[in-house]
Amino acid sequence: MTEYHILSLGAGVQSTALYLMFMRGEILPRIDYAIFADTQDESQAVYRHLEWLKSLGGPEIVVRTAGCLSSDLESGRRSQGASNARFTAIPAFTTKDGGKTVGRTKRQCSKEYKTEVIERAIRREIVGLDYRQRFPIKTTHVHQYLGISLDEAGRSVRIAKNFRENTKWATPHFPLIEKGWTRADCLTYLADKVPHQTPRSSCVFCPNHKDAEWYMLKESDPEGWRKAVKVDHQLRDGVSVVNRDIHQVMFLHRSCQPLELVVLDTPPTPRERQASNGFSHMCEGNCGV
Repeated sequence: MTEYHILSLGAGVQSTALYLMFMRGEILPRIDYAIFADTQDESQAVYRHLEWLKSLGGPEIVVRTAGCLSSDLESGRRSQGASNARFTAIPAFTTKDGGKTVGRTKRQCSKEYKTEVIERAIRREIVGLDYRQRFPIKTTHVHQYLGISLDEAGRSVRIAKNFRENTKWATPHFPLIEKGWTRADCLTYLADKVPHQTPRSSCVFCPNHKDAEWYMLKESDPEGWRKAVKVDHQLRDGVSVVNRDIHQVMFLHRSCQPLELVVLDTPPTPRERQASNGFSHMCEGNCGV
């Protein structure tokens, strides 16, 4: 039986802790690869952190992408290349009257731009299968390691169930849960090993951002903020395919106001800054499972 050991790397707190532990031999067996699924819309801090991880000389980090999510939202393409998509792939907030939030659009971004990218890289590049070739489950198995800590233990149950039902050629592993580690434990572990603040992994325009995160994006990543404002406008411009046949008005911010008009004049507290750097709503390569 040929076995592969692969880390789903989101380049956030939890998956960074896992990568360093695998690299230092603190978790066995050694992983063969770490795969980072790039939406091409992460913050600059994430890309700088990813380059730092690659410079350490640890297990090979494979970076793969399904395309630029923000560009695909504008043109209406799905990540697979299908045109004229009639949905927004991100979970935007919706309203009928420009006031109270009444719902959210369907979330497909993490599945199409994260989990499917990682699965495709495993099947096509690492295992060497042709397009739609049946996985040789009798001779090959994949062990996939996921950066989920004890804080999110419930999610591990859902992920394991999804693997059992839909990805029988792979077994998910949750080393942080097995160690009894929370996100706080990961931060403690990283404190003397990473020479900068480990960033939060998510698209700059993710509607799941809290106000503290929007504030920090605007404060520290002007390019990312401009992209977020642009995407927010595209949700309502009547030109981008992203809003075709959508009968409600869409916004990135939960207040259902244009992002540049949202009042973000209160700096986040140190606790909020630290919390915003945590796992909640992070795309650690497995958020769509």
